[in-house]
Amino acid sequence: MGWIERDYADAATLVAGVAATFEAACHEAIAQRGSAFLALAGGRTPLPVYAHLANAQLGGSITAIPTDERCVPHDHAACNLRNLRDAFALARHSREGGNPALAVASKYQKLDSRLRGNDDALSVHIDVQPLTAPDGDIEASLAKTRAWLAAHPEPFDAVLLGMGADGHFASLFPGAANLADGLAMDSGTDAIATLPDPLPPEAPFARISLTLPRLLRARAVHLVVTGQDKRAILRRAQQEPHAPYPVATLLHAAASPIHIHWSP
Repeated sequence: MGWIERDYADAATLVAGVAATFEAACHEAIAQRGSAFLALAGGRTPLPVYAHLANAQLGGSITAIPTDERCVPHDHAACNLRNLRDAFALARHSREGGNPALAVASKYQKLDSRLRGNDDALSVHIDVQPLTAPDGDIEASLAKTRAWLAAHPEPFDAVLLGMGADGHFASLFPGAANLADGLAMDSGTDAIATLPDPLPPEAPFARISLTLPRLLRARAVHLVVTGQDKRAILRRAQQEPHAPYPVATLLHAAASPIHIHWSP
């Protein structure tokens, strides 16, 4: 329980700091176990972090999954999987002087989502696994995710979470009918299907979300928060374990300190 806070002057400095932290975690994991295992948030703020990882000279492989996903087809603009793969692919092709349009197109070819640099001895190989079925069907997606996670029970080497203005993280939203199932440390499940209530107008979709106990099965959990309004929510969550924000449960349930990264 507890947290370690780091403040940054601006969003660019935050991205650089978080990227360096994740690169170090991947280096350590690859050196010790041959590969790294990450759970990564969607959204605009962390995408530059993933671009940095795509360009890192790690000399190994990364398996990554989204922390949560909208139940939409994989080619939908709101799909976290698509956005993660785009961030990795565009960064790789930018480094190599390639065509960004071809980089985006390549992920839909039968390449197992594996991104390779020019130097196989140093390049990082990144495999982003989906949480949903290709068509976004909610029942098929939940079954798929639970089966995949059951086959991969090992701890994440690092988890990156964002926090919404309502105090949600992943897709564990206040007001969701089954929020308690996602937050219960004794739930016995790694993922749930959930429907935010109210639905966010910018993304009015059902979701698949990793549960709190699965997210906390990690060597390190990092929470990125931006802006003064969200910081006020964070402060209340830190002070009140039973505040009406899912992030309060995250902060107070963790056995190891949560790493909090904040910028204005």
